[in-house]
This record gives sequence, structure tokens and C-alpha cells, in this order.
Amino acid sequence: MTSTVLTRWEPENATFWRDRGERIAYRNLWISIPALMLAFVVWMLWSVVAVNLDRAGFQFTKNQLFWLTALPALSGATLRIFYSFLVPVFGGRRFTAISTALLLIPALGMGFALRDPSTSYPTLLILALLCGLGGANFSSSMANISFFFPKAKKGLATGLNAGIGNLGVSVVQFVTPLVVSVAVFGALGGEPQSYQANGAAQSLWLQNAGFIWVPFIVVAALAAWFGMNDIADARASFAEQAVIFQRKHNWLMCWLYIGTFGSFIGFSAGLALLTKSQFPGINPTAYAFLGPLVGALTRPVGGWISDKLGGARVTLWTFVGMIGAVCAVLAALPHDGQAGSFQAFLIAFIVLFALTGVGNGSTFRMIPVIFLTERQRDAAGKGDAAQKQALQDAGKESAAVLGFSGAIGAYGGFFIPKSFGTSLELTGSPDAALYCFIAFYLSCVLVTWWYYARRNAPMPC
Repeated sequence: MTSTVLTRWEPENATFWRDRGERIAYRNLWISIPALMLAFVVWMLWSVVAVNLDRAGFQFTKNQLFWLTALPALSGATLRIFYSFLVPVFGGRRFTAISTALLLIPALGMGFALRDPSTSYPTLLILALLCGLGGANFSSSMANISFFFPKAKKGLATGLNAGIGNLGVSVVQFVTPLVVSVAVFGALGGEPQSYQANGAAQSLWLQNAGFIWVPFIVVAALAAWFGMNDIADARASFAEQAVIFQRKHNWLMCWLYIGTFGSFIGFSAGLALLTKSQFPGINPTAYAFLGPLVGALTRPVGGWISDKLGGARVTLWTFVGMIGAVCAVLAALPHDGQAGSFQAFLIAFIVLFALTGVGNGSTFRMIPVIFLTERQRDAAGKGDAAQKQALQDAGKESAAVLGFSGAIGAYGGFFIPKSFGTSLELTGSPDAALYCFIAFYLSCVLVTWWYYARRNAPMPC
């Protein structure tokens, strides 16, 4: 039986990888993926619960509802900053198991709180903040998986972990409307809420949105504890990892990741409520899962294409496409008394989600290449020992940057739905928010081109 602590780990050694490393790396990946998927489920619970609160007897304004969908991203992004440095401190196996088990707190909390329509708004805000525990797991998960794979396979491995993990957004938006419509847990789940629809009384078990995930979280936490590994060489103190704050490319990649992942998670959180506000005759829960589904599926594709063509080139054209997709969303919205086109709106958003997924994969492919190249340049001509140390330093730094950029990028999940809410409150339209997004994506195009994609770029990747 393989020890839970791997005292020797050399993924760049072809013989080691073939004989032993590949099997262990993929086992850790296959356990990590469902745990991360559940983390995204918990993180995005409010994106679908908020749409159903009025039917369950809760009475809140549009802006209050947007706050409930935005706060998990705010707390998740902030917690990610800490989580991104904790895997090398505690070990990937331990921290994956513990952080997954912590998801039980918001899942159970929401289950109990949503049974009673008199639950106060501040209580729901606290539960929304606690759902950020799910968002935080992404940084630790990505940092952990990046240690297991060689440079040539990091793009695909991190793309699979993040991409299939991101499917949790689509899963929660597809499954929740189904489970809240039936008494899944019988009397154990509590009494239903009643509402009127089409002139008839209907029942809703909104508490199931939290309770349904509890057994899956328990299983995932146990699988991580008993099936994953810690890597001894990957241990590093916070002080050792803090060197990334001195690296220019850390901050540049954070900016780009706000544009890709921040857009993915922000649109995932805000699309259902935006649809409800702009196209009142449409049931947003019937379509909201499609965009995140496409975005999650294209993330591994982005990593795979970037392994072939280079991450910078893929990222550059992804941002160009995102500008075009937002313009298409603007054109499809209701304006000047015209009803707008929901079909065009939905198609434009699906394209936008697909591009964010590709960009998520390509930016995460860029990071290990950038930091390996930078450390190897520093070690050039200093002997084999320096080159070996450069590989270790690059692995630790790129893992920390993957986690930290994931943290900063997640703030997009707060700003996008909050921008929609603020724009609607101040102007009655989401147009102002969308124009701001276009300006931001243009800045991402310029940063990518200047530093990474142009001929003679300082860091071609």
C-alpha cells in the first residue's frame, strides 16, 4: 500500500513517471475532481435559491437578492487568498479532506434556515458568506494538483480538475429546481412552503437545496482522507511562498484571471436574476445551467489547446471573442420599448461562457510555463544543482500563483452580479455594467499581447 506521504516525487523524471508517478497522480486527480465539484455546488447555491425565495415566502428587493448571490463570491475570493498557501503547509490530502468536510456547515445551515420564511435577512447573508467556503477550495485544490503532474501535462490536468469541478455550477443549477419540488427526505426534511401558480396551490421544499448535498460531501471528505497523498517535497512555509508577491507576472496573471474565471463565476451567479429582470416571462432556472455547463466543458479544451498552441495566443483571442460576445448580449437586451430577443441573449451568453472556459484553461496553462522559464533563466549556467533547485522553486511558486490568482479572479464573482444590481437600481438597465466589462476585457487584450503574445514578448508562453 502506498504511504499517504510521498517522500520522493519527480514527475519530470520520465522513468519515475511511467513506473510509479502517473498512477498516483491520476488517483489523486480523480478524487480531487468530485470534491471540487461539490465545493462549486455549495459556492453557487444562492444563484438558484435566490430566484426561488419569493415563492417560498421570503420578501426581498432585487438588490437584496443580488447581494445574496454576490456575497459567496466575496467571501470565497477572500478565503482563497489564505487557502492558496495552506496546501504546502498542511499537505494536500489533509487539507482537501478538511476543507471538503467544512462544506457541511453552509449546506446544513441553509437546509435548516430555508425551512422557515421568517428567517431574517441578516441570517441569510451570513449563510451566503459561509457558502464562500466552497469557493475557497478551488485555490487549494488547484495548487495541490499542480504538484502532481509534469510540465507537459499540467495544462490538461489542471484543466480537468478545474473544468469538471466547475461543472458543480451547472449541476447545482440543474438539480436544485428538481429536488426542491419534491419531498426528498419526507418528514425528516421539514414541512413544504406553499405558493400559487397558474391558479393552483403548489408546494416547495426549498430546504432541500442545502440538505441534498450533505451525504455526497461526507463521502468526498472520507475519500480524500483515505485515498489521496501528501507530497513531502511540496512542503513550504508561508514565508517561502510569499516570494510570489515580488513577482510581476503574479499580478499580471491575477488581472487576466479576473477576466476569465471572474467572468465565468460572476455570470454564473448573476445570470438567473438578470434573465428574470430583463425577460420576466422566462423561467430562468430552466436555462441558467446551460452557460456554466458549456464553460466548464470548454475549460479542459482550453488547457489542451494551449498545450499545443501556447497559452498566450489562446488567451489573447479568447478576450477578443469575449468583447464580441458582450456586444451581442447588449444587442439582444430590451431597449427603447422593444422586447429584445431572449434567444439571442441566451446564445450570446452561452458563447461568452464557452470563451471564459477556454480562457480559464489557457491562463492556468500560462502560469507554470512562466514561472518555470523565469526560474530556469535565473539558474542558467550555474550547474545541475541550481537547475534542480529551479525546478523545485518553480513548482512551489507556480502552485502559489495558481492559488492566489484563483483567489483574486474570484472577486469577479462578486463584482459582476453586484454591477448588474447597481446598474439596474441606478439606470433601470444592465447596459452600464456590460460596457464596463467590455473596457476591462480590452485591457486584458493589451496586457496579454504586450507581455506574452507579441513577437519578442518579455515572457512568451
